[in-house]
Parts: sequence; C-alpha cells; structure tokens
Amino acid sequence: MKEFLTSLKMFLIFCVLCGIIYPLAATLAAETFFPFRAEGSIIKINGENKGSLLIAQKFSSAGYFWPRPSACNWQTMPSAANNLALFDAKTLNNIKMYEDEYKIARGAGGEMLFSSASGLDPHISPQSALAQAKRVAAARNIDIQDLNAIIGSCTEGRTWGFLGEERVNVLKLNLALDKYEK
Repeated sequence: MKEFLTSLKMFLIFCVLCGIIYPLAATLAAETFFPFRAEGSIIKINGENKGSLLIAQKFSSAGYFWPRPSACNWQTMPSAANNLALFDAKTLNNIKMYEDEYKIARGAGGEMLFSSASGLDPHISPQSALAQAKRVAAARNIDIQDLNAIIGSCTEGRTWGFLGEERVNVLKLNLALDKYEK
C-alpha cells in the first residue's frame, strides 16, 4: 500500500509539473520573447489577418503566385503527403491536372507538380516563382524585370547559411506584389 501511495503522489506531482507548470512557463516565455512566432506568425494589415508565414494557403488568381499543390487542400488537421509512387496512375493524373491548373511544364518549376511532405509548405523555390512570373506579370500588367526584382527581394537564403535551399515565401511575395501596385 505504501508503494501505491508513493506512486500516486509522484503521478500527481508530475501531472502538475508536466501538465500545468511547464506548459504555462513555456507559453509565457514564448509570448514574452517571441510574441510574433508564438501567435503563429500571422501577418496583419490594417487589423485584418492576411495569413500565416508558416502555413501555405491557396491563391488561385492569375495575378498571384501560387504555392505548391496540397495533398490536403490546405487544411491543417489532415495535413500529409499523398505517399503515392512517382508512376502511380493517381500521381500521373495529379501531374496532368496540376500541369493544366498551374500552366507549368514538367521541366520548368517541376516542384509545382507535386505536393510537399506536409501539404502545407509555404515556400517555393526561386525557380518556381520565376516560372510563374510571366503569368503574374501579364495579369497585373507589371514589367517582368520589376517582378523579377520583387522575387529577388523576397528570396530567403539557406538557414544559417548552409541548411536547406534558397526559397520564397509565397505569402510574403504576394503581399510585396500588392504593396508594389499601390
């Protein structure tokens, strides 16, 4: 019986420590030192939420850059890759559908034909942004050199200079594009 009571006390102590005190301390620290990130990296313009820098969202207008396709239709709860083989019939059908929807050939910006691992990646490669530039420039009546400069200004380097690849956050790019026109 003594062991049971000791176990029960330890259980309750760890429930309070790990279930209440630690989460509160971590939340307080995040809100204090990293408030923008703790709130989900939400971009607000004139008090209106425009989106998160961490999660892709669908842009369908020809005047905006588009993210990679999403296996979960940009929903956060069922986010996942499709896990289909490259030559699976459904994959080939998806590629054809994305080619038609995105108007991108397999060679230019080919990553735009496949969803990311989570289906919610907010970034595309600079090459994929450049592959979409002609469509966006025509829709917005913007000079292609100006548009390429906007893409260049929104291109993020490798993390810490050596991890990952250069990338462009689609939301940041589209907001820069909206700001350019005003």
